[in-house]
Amino acid sequence: MSAIDQVFFNCAHDGRGAFIPFLMAGDPDLNATAEYLDALAAGGADIIELGVPFSDPIADGPVNQRAAVRALESGTKLSGILQLVARHRDKLGVPIVLFTYFNPIHARGVERFAEQAAASGVDGVLCVDLPPEEGERGFIPALREQGVDTIFLLAPTSTRDRVTKVAEASTGFVYYVSRTGVTGERTALATDLVRDVKRLRKRLDQPLAVGFGISTPQQVAAVGEIADGVVVGSALVRLIEEQGSDPGFPRVLEERVRELSAPLRQRAERRRA
Repeated sequence: MSAIDQVFFNCAHDGRGAFIPFLMAGDPDLNATAEYLDALAAGGADIIELGVPFSDPIADGPVNQRAAVRALESGTKLSGILQLVARHRDKLGVPIVLFTYFNPIHARGVERFAEQAAASGVDGVLCVDLPPEEGERGFIPALREQGVDTIFLLAPTSTRDRVTKVAEASTGFVYYVSRTGVTGERTALATDLVRDVKRLRKRLDQPLAVGFGISTPQQVAAVGEIADGVVVGSALVRLIEEQGSDPGFPRVLEERVRELSAPLRQRAERRRA
């Protein structure tokens, strides 16, 4: 059982979904990211998604795009991110998933990346622009050999054939994009989300985490009723953009994560009562 498997097992035993916050590594620099990782863990993160900045982030909306620009301008590279994970993974005590595009992996070499990711303590990799069919050629075997989970995306437009392929390619969990389009906060959840998640969970053996557009405790609570995990990204990245320069910001971030994850823990408490 991988570290990610263990988290979902424990959360299911508690009767709640896992809370999965996202940050862009290197925004505004890697030293700040180290502090933010501590804040996420202290605030109640069960798994942390750490974005690898890329110059052409086609899956990301304006907030995460700006974060990637800031990270690249600060000199953030994949090597530095892996070194950061190596220094902090054990202390954090929660699994780390790299959220990346394939180009940085390809540039490094898939097998070399897999070896270095595993050695650094990376628990899973979500490569957002790599279809599972192409991942079978080297990416999936290389990471599986190193014990790193391979996580793939499903969307409202995914066909039955695509669901089958993603189910076969994914370990750890499957990431469901709650709506078409790019990352970013939304005022309301997709109208068909409940139906779609229930349908998918019947066809998947892996846990299903839902992301894209989730930004409030109320939305976390709603998604936590139907999914195995809830991902919040842009709302936290925007908070860094707006307040990250304040000396006391890590505490602000910790408190925000605690607020967002609270509905999931409250659900577990109600089930135990």
